Amino acid sequence: MNEEAGEFKWYVAHTQTGYENKVRDNIMKTVENRNLQNLIADACIPMSDVVEVKESGEKKVVSRKTFPGYVFVKMIMTNETWYIVRNTRGCTGFVGPESKPVPLTDTEVYSLGVEKVELNIDFEVGDSVRICEGSMEGFMGEIRAIDKDRLKITVMVTMFGGREMEVEVDLSQVEALE
Repeated sequence: MNEEAGEFKWYVAHTQTGYENKVRDNIMKTVENRNLQNLIADACIPMSDVVEVKESGEKKVVSRKTFPGYVFVKMIMTNETWYIVRNTRGCTGFVGPESKPVPLTDTEVYSLGVEKVELNIDFEVGDSVRICEGSMEGFMGEIRAIDKDRLKITVMVTMFGGREMEVEVDLSQVEALE
């Protein structure tokens, strides 16, 4: 269960409804009490501002949990950190197949608003790429457009006997061709 030493990644822990704040606070309190800042760096609950309109017509900006029932934990996955998070009161497990923790990619961290991440986009318009994930997996093409805000790339691929077609894929679904 050990990840590469020293590499913090974001993981998602599922909580009982309404226990998000308590789970986050208890994780951080355990980190402080056991002096584990070198293994668990942060626990957060992404929030977003929503405008509510009351019956009187008055508008009010309210902060709401973006993902109710989940706490995001930035940590180095070890048996100890897994045990601490998993056994925090109110936590029901990690998000992943068979509750096996799967770290979020930088693209997911950025798009979910968990943390402001500086994305390094190694592609430029005109570069040749291979689509390595999704329904277009295995196709190769040329980048026609890059949308940094939406984390999407438009790729011109050739398919079905030479017919060219533009497809839009996530930034994380392509790899540069050597």
